[in-house]
Amino acid sequence: MGLVVQKYGGSSVADAEGIKRVAKRIVEAKQNGHQVVVVVSAMGDTTDELIELAEQVSPMPAGREFDMLLTAGERISMALLAMAIKNLGHEAQSFTGSQAGVITDSVHNKARIIDVTPGRIRTALDEGNIAIVAGFQGVSQDKKDITTLGRGGSDTTAVALAAALDAEVCEIYTDVDGVFTADPRVVKKARKIDWISFEDMLELASSGSKVLLHRCVEYARRYNIPIHVRSSFSGLQGTWVSNEPRGDRKVEQAIISGVAHDTSEAKITVVGVPDKPGEAAAIFRAIADAEINIDMVVQNVSAASTGLTDISFTLPKTEGRKAIDALEKQKAAIGFESLRYDDQIGKISLVGAGMKTNPGVTASFFEALSNAGVNIELISTSEIRISVVTRADDVNEAVRAVHTAFGLDSDSAEAVVYGGTGR
Repeated sequence: MGLVVQKYGGSSVADAEGIKRVAKRIVEAKQNGHQVVVVVSAMGDTTDELIELAEQVSPMPAGREFDMLLTAGERISMALLAMAIKNLGHEAQSFTGSQAGVITDSVHNKARIIDVTPGRIRTALDEGNIAIVAGFQGVSQDKKDITTLGRGGSDTTAVALAAALDAEVCEIYTDVDGVFTADPRVVKKARKIDWISFEDMLELASSGSKVLLHRCVEYARRYNIPIHVRSSFSGLQGTWVSNEPRGDRKVEQAIISGVAHDTSEAKITVVGVPDKPGEAAAIFRAIADAEINIDMVVQNVSAASTGLTDISFTLPKTEGRKAIDALEKQKAAIGFESLRYDDQIGKISLVGAGMKTNPGVTASFFEALSNAGVNIELISTSEIRISVVTRADDVNEAVRAVHTAFGLDSDSAEAVVYGGTGR
């Protein structure tokens, strides 16, 4: 049997009972003949509690020390899990991200993995041990400082280790039974997907689906590492994410894979921009220099009488203040009139590779929103995705309406979120 990398989220190891339940599942994989590497997140809400504690001590904690603090959560999980496995009669060794060979750049709080050199992990496996690795963290290549990987960091750690170790599969254990056609906390009749392509999963992840994060899926696609999303609370088969369906099973790709939503973004409108070459470039250069990622961009038609236009774009709410400050500094150089900021928005996205060859998908999408009384503010499309921005208060109703309109509702029992988080 081959090597398997398993990752367990915070809800799976939220307490002592959860850790013991996870330990039994890991030992079972070992007894089935696999070499097992496990990546763990911090217990429950530990990371959020550490962030809150840091903010009480310092309103703007230094990046290096903030990372040093946040990595404590995963170290607690890995040590306790190793103890639980040893209590079941199997040898386990725990490793921090740096000990596991996760090498990153030096950007604190959102570092990116440069390389993985898992020498100590291979040695532990060769000695017959189970290796437990703290997720979400690494060590910078230049200064050798502890770094954290930002949102979705433990998933990314797991896939990166799977690629470096040439694992058969990366199993992501969470508190839902797999990837669903919509967030089961919003759509009770969401249907579990048996298999989904990397391409569709990337679009769902970038559109707000939280079961897998975009960075993790992109890494898996790049190195062709199959991901198996499963629940640590049940024995049900989950969702395979890969280039092709696993084994001999032939799964016909659905026209629509799912509906995703995101309420973590804000919208900035740059009002009164001179409609001439270079103005948009200057706006987005200012945003890029502030190291802010943007999502949707829409430019209005120029008013003939004034020669001015408006440019709107969406970005994470957490970056809103920084973006406004960056643009205000360039106001005189760019020549725009004013800025408008709106953080009461939500994004709804319809995703499916099949929509490329099926006319009428766009019309049905907008009809469903219209019938639900949802007003559209921005629209963005790709070959396999349609996204719209609406009022935040309309998001849940819009998701349910679109999900039903495309026949995605399940006829079976309601989807279960065991831990209450959907992660």
